[in-house]
Amino acid sequence: MTGHYAQVAFTPLVREHQRAHGSLRSYQRMASVPEVADRIGPDEAWFIGERDSFYLATVGETGWPYIQHRGGPPGFLKVLDERTLGFADFRGNKQYISRGNLDHDARVSLFLMDYSTQSRMKIFGRARVVEAADDPALLGSLVVEGYAARVERAVLIEVEAFDWNCRQHIPTLYPRAAVAEAMQVLRDRIAELEAQNARLRADSGRD
Repeated sequence: MTGHYAQVAFTPLVREHQRAHGSLRSYQRMASVPEVADRIGPDEAWFIGERDSFYLATVGETGWPYIQHRGGPPGFLKVLDERTLGFADFRGNKQYISRGNLDHDARVSLFLMDYSTQSRMKIFGRARVVEAADDPALLGSLVVEGYAARVERAVLIEVEAFDWNCRQHIPTLYPRAAVAEAMQVLRDRIAELEAQNARLRADSGRD
């Protein structure tokens, strides 16, 4: 966890619970660094660029949080620089809950998962929406070529802080394509061994 993430997340009530459960001292040292926004480094950029989905949390006018899944081809969430992420917002079910919430409060939280390696990354940021008609060039730079989806807008996120979580309790899951590829390798190997076995049987019969 970065020090600035701790500064954002560890509110007075959170610290009270840390005090009650004995973790306040170690976390307090972490949160005592100068208050400077985190910057995306090479490891974070690689991890973000490999994701084909993430969860986006916003807050509505009623005060209720809302979490929405965003998906696309790997790399659709792009690292534009060390402080900025961007993605093309595809048309969905036209409820526009996240879109409306961003008119109320720009603060967002992103949750990125890699179940195959039990890795997760959390990001605090501030989102800015750019409609398609207002900056076609920006949308063009965020579109993933060959992906069949209608893009309605761009979402730019100024990163405030991020955190790498521990891997406890994360189930190990693999993408269907990776499983299918591994299964095909096994099928091919089985077919090769069966063919070898058949030739050996045939040679043995001639003897």
